Amino acid sequence: MQILRYTAFTTDPGGGNPAGVVLDATGADDSEMQRVAAEVGYSETAFLVPGDQGHFVVRYFSPKAEVPFCGHATIASAVAYAERHGPGVLHLSTRAGAVEVSTTVSAEGVVTATLVSVTPQTRPIAADDLASLLEALRWTSGDLEATLPPRVAFAGAWHPIVAAGSRARLADLDYDMAALAKLMAERDWTTINLVHRESATVFHVRNPFPPGGVVEDPATGAAAAALGGYLRELGLVTTPTTVTVHQGQEMGRPSLLTVGIPARPGTGIAVTGTAVALAPLGATGSGVAPRARRPATPEPRSAP
Repeated sequence: MQILRYTAFTTDPGGGNPAGVVLDATGADDSEMQRVAAEVGYSETAFLVPGDQGHFVVRYFSPKAEVPFCGHATIASAVAYAERHGPGVLHLSTRAGAVEVSTTVSAEGVVTATLVSVTPQTRPIAADDLASLLEALRWTSGDLEATLPPRVAFAGAWHPIVAAGSRARLADLDYDMAALAKLMAERDWTTINLVHRESATVFHVRNPFPPGGVVEDPATGAAAAALGGYLRELGLVTTPTTVTVHQGQEMGRPSLLTVGIPARPGTGIAVTGTAVALAPLGATGSGVAPRARRPATPEPRSAP
């Protein structure tokens, strides 16, 4: 397999969220894909098996386990493909469902990719689960933003959405990794989408990701899509609209995600971003992702 390394939702190799990309994983079995993802060490690696006329089967693996869908690895894969074969539309068959991703190239040669998620869903979070989540985060109910009620949202993977009442609360991430990992495994949550609303259409977010073996994800496309579905279903934005999501700032890997929210209920959420190739590991200036800052507890594994 040819293993590519890209960082998504940025044009700066020092920003965004690194992902492994294998554009042709034909013949690779689950154990081989898991082994490669662990060796790459990024939060996810995407493995594409080409079909006919722009159709691909895609599998996503973190260093620890397979995940049903990964937004940043999808954006990275689409940009990597477009750089080699030209822009266009790719039809992806993921374990979460069908995802379409399109690419364009600017006059300056920058490739931009837009994925359209599976049908989003939003559901209440049980009171006991919310209490356990806040305890693991070391938050209290007084830290929450009342106008953005906690929910569990889906657009390829499930993410609790918890809104901080202040930017300072969001900036102070110091959670119990073991307790949060246990709760997330029990509830099949992929990341926790911690958000703060700066304005009607601008959000700052952080995404703890213990199931992937990392303290925090610097850019999470699946969670951004889930946020878009949540905002539409709860009537928290006037649709159609575009929301800007800033992530990764506290990690020193700033990322920019653009979320397009159509008016019609049940339609997929569009997430747009760029990506840039990283040097092979071990090369000068190699794309080695930094560890998340200020881990709450020693990490069992972190993105190198």
